[in-house]
Amino acid sequence: MKQPPSKEEQGLWEQILDYSNRANPYPLYAQLRSAPVTKLADDSYLVSTYAEILSLLHDPRVSSDPRRNPQALAAAAAAAGAPGAADEASPEEVSEASQSFLLRDPPDHDRLRRLTMRHFGPPNAPRRVTDLEPRMLEIVTELIDDMEGRSRVDLVEDLAYPFPVSVICELLGVPAEDKPRFRVWVDRLLESTDPNLDAETRMQRQREAGQDLNAYMGELVAAHQKDPGGDMLSAMATDDGPEGRMDTEELVSVGLLLLIAGHETTVNLISNGALTLLRHPEMLQRLRAEPDLAIPMVEELLRYEPPVHFVPFRTAIDDIDIAGTTIPKGSAITLALAAGNRDPRHVADPDRFIPDRPNNAHLGFGSGIHICFGAPLARLEAQTALTEFARRLENPRLVEDPPPYRLSPLLRGPKHLEADIDGVLAADHSGAP
Repeated sequence: MKQPPSKEEQGLWEQILDYSNRANPYPLYAQLRSAPVTKLADDSYLVSTYAEILSLLHDPRVSSDPRRNPQALAAAAAAAGAPGAADEASPEEVSEASQSFLLRDPPDHDRLRRLTMRHFGPPNAPRRVTDLEPRMLEIVTELIDDMEGRSRVDLVEDLAYPFPVSVICELLGVPAEDKPRFRVWVDRLLESTDPNLDAETRMQRQREAGQDLNAYMGELVAAHQKDPGGDMLSAMATDDGPEGRMDTEELVSVGLLLLIAGHETTVNLISNGALTLLRHPEMLQRLRAEPDLAIPMVEELLRYEPPVHFVPFRTAIDDIDIAGTTIPKGSAITLALAAGNRDPRHVADPDRFIPDRPNNAHLGFGSGIHICFGAPLARLEAQTALTEFARRLENPRLVEDPPPYRLSPLLRGPKHLEADIDGVLAADHSGAP
């Protein structure tokens, strides 16, 4: 049996993708930044420095539509459950309607995003997120109350995962009893990003999970169309705004985007945040004494330990000259957001965690037209969870450092985060809104 290549034989990108480096890829990112743009073995391009990433996130010559790139097209077809996706996919197999606005270019992207935002934020639904704040606090309180009487907790399973899942389900109108069902499918979809799997296995897992998720969301959309409630999915399904409403296939694709992205990245943000605070107990004490510190602290966490490390499968639709390199038209581009966040040309002392760092223009939510749609919700969830974690758990201590990480190099965070605690303090919400 052929042995895997040694570290010396691996290229830098291969080392970054290697699971053995998942716990601390940042020294490798530092090496990567020595060349802002790197051409990889498959003729795609990797961009790793802050200014260049930011430029490309705003560049109309960079497309997010997978139909413009064979690698991205196959992955999108598999995730959508298209037949034969493990071998070859055609643009026809990834219909425009089956793509969320995350995978579209203007003007279609702009239309779908506007139709979704009408029911999520200003000006039409200005309190959709802020009105959830009391319920968020209630959910976190219940989860931490359940830790009482235990000397060891898993901050992923007991807090970072169930909290944002509960919030997004209530926001969208997903029945609570369905949470275990879609967790299996989402986990399978994310595991398919493991670069150690062969391409056929990755595509097979994506296709299977995509079929199940699409079927489930199709049933959910039909139920909300027939019997709408006060949730966001019902609002989109019965929209009577000036631009009309999404068709059923568009509702399914947008619903899946909101369901998956609406909790998966926040799970990592909260678990990475808890891990960082456990590694910096003086900052944990500060947060306990200064709850308002949570606001800038979450911004620093989005820079220092972001939940999303890479934006893959962008495509150059024209030649792009950047940092002394020409990225040819038709080339695939990957943006290394986490490497850019620690670019010393952007921030001083980039490898230090400074909760009240000034002028923190991070890439944690991306930028440009595809900037994270759910950023206001994720910020509030992380602020709530981490503040209550700091307030209520007595003397939390890491059991294992580094903890085991999830397989995905794109969505990076602990799979489990065990901590020993001396007890759970009573909730005190006297100053809560």
